[in-house]
Amino acid sequence: MIQPRQVLTLASKEFRDRLRNRWVLAVALVFAAFSLVITYAGGAQQGTVGLRSLEFTITSLVSLVIYLVPLIALLLGFDAIVGERERGSLDLLLAYPITRGELLLGKYLGLALALALAMLAGLAAVGVVLAGQFGTRALFHYSGFVISALLMGLAFLSLAVLISVLARDRTRASGAAIILWFLFVLVFDLALLGVLVGTAGRYGGEIFPYLLLLNPTDVFRILNVFSAEDVRSAYGLVSVVPPVLLRLDVLAAVMAGWIAIPLALAKWRFKT
Repeated sequence: MIQPRQVLTLASKEFRDRLRNRWVLAVALVFAAFSLVITYAGGAQQGTVGLRSLEFTITSLVSLVIYLVPLIALLLGFDAIVGERERGSLDLLLAYPITRGELLLGKYLGLALALALAMLAGLAAVGVVLAGQFGTRALFHYSGFVISALLMGLAFLSLAVLISVLARDRTRASGAAIILWFLFVLVFDLALLGVLVGTAGRYGGEIFPYLLLLNPTDVFRILNVFSAEDVRSAYGLVSVVPPVLLRLDVLAAVMAGWIAIPLALAKWRFKT
């Protein structure tokens, strides 16, 4: 049985390690810089520069988050277990009165806290700008975007921990993490669109929107782009996603599954 005190102690140590090596500060600065640039220049392709509207500002930030957050989360967690094994410290940690499940969960929570702090600190600058431009209403809408981005980050962190448990060494773990990033961020949507266009919509047209749930980045995109009616109309997306996939409870449950299932598989594999 997992002891919460043991888990919190391990999580605190992991979090302090990330603070000491300046990882949190570096990621926060990257997020702040890129987010502010995207906020002011995100509408350049439509011929406008500056804050166009709250919805279109968040839509512009979605693309940045989809590229950065999965990569950061995967690089943060890919060596959580395999790195300890290569350094020879895993056996030492397991010699303490802790279980493998406690070690895995403690490391995950520590890394999750570091990721959350870095993201919140980096995205806070944009929140200040939006509140000053659009009022306090913007903070409510923007907080939903930040929470969904954090959930997507936690999903990819779970995948990274699973990779770390399965990989034999850090080199293979890092390679698997990069491949996973390419698959989810770049390849998945292109493959679905290729099949849909190649078959002229005869195959997969009806289930295409539901296949998007197999990718946490697409779940995040639906939450923040397809759910905004004016954005959907502007980009011709009104009929792409069925109403059931625009329900917050459905999307939240899917994202929770992306967080819990890889972590549960990692825990099961780590014990065997």
